[in-house]
Amino acid sequence: ERERERERQSLRNMPGSLEPLDVGVQIPYHFRCPISLELMRDPVTVSTGQTYDRASIESWVATWNTTCPVTRAPLTDFTLIPNHTLRRLIQDWCVANRSFGVERIPTPKQPADPAMVRSLLSQASSESTSPHSRLSALRRLRGLARDSDKNRSVISEHNAREILLSVVFANTDSDSSELNHEALAILSMFPLSESECTLVASDPERVAYLVSLLFHSSIEVRVNSAALIEVVIAGTNSQELRAQISNADEIFE
Repeated sequence: ERERERERQSLRNMPGSLEPLDVGVQIPYHFRCPISLELMRDPVTVSTGQTYDRASIESWVATWNTTCPVTRAPLTDFTLIPNHTLRRLIQDWCVANRSFGVERIPTPKQPADPAMVRSLLSQASSESTSPHSRLSALRRLRGLARDSDKNRSVISEHNAREILLSVVFANTDSDSSELNHEALAILSMFPLSESECTLVASDPERVAYLVSLLFHSSIEVRVNSAALIEVVIAGTNSQELRAQISNADEIFE
């Protein structure tokens, strides 16, 4: 009974990631997510065979629920399989009812595949790989990170911040600058831990490099460098290290 109450509380606290449809037509029952009761934008099927909207079931699982909300059966794994047939039916229904104010749901972008993320990170960090291939891998990672919070979470789970930090500060000469700047752009999308901030702040050469980028010809590079400096200052609890970065002469010249 206590477990049931916890599940009910999870449903009540489920974040409202989807805005309710305010339209003059009844949404078919089987097009509604059993959790949110709203029109499914990205229907996915779980191990029990039930289909939910991706955002709702991901929130359900993220609150440590291990059972199917409808059947109460244990989820034997947490793989979410896109229900393409149902999504197409929902899209067709939206088009057929656009006169009632229903907008066609966009085709959702699939979340990043963990195996692909591992491969891209490995390629991006390998010094034996050609600079062109490394840059291509970084650009693909950047595109994935831009797409969604879910993708950034998947990327972060694979030691990405440590890898990106190593690329940002590796061989900071003109020949590798494009790699450094691309890695910096990706890194600016992620929060850093206190130890990672200290790793940057305690190295005068790294601090000097970030400061030098504040005067780069590219606005994007300047913005990303400033963002990383701000993160490092905020995440460094050591007053001495905070002062070291904050008082770098070039920042205020």
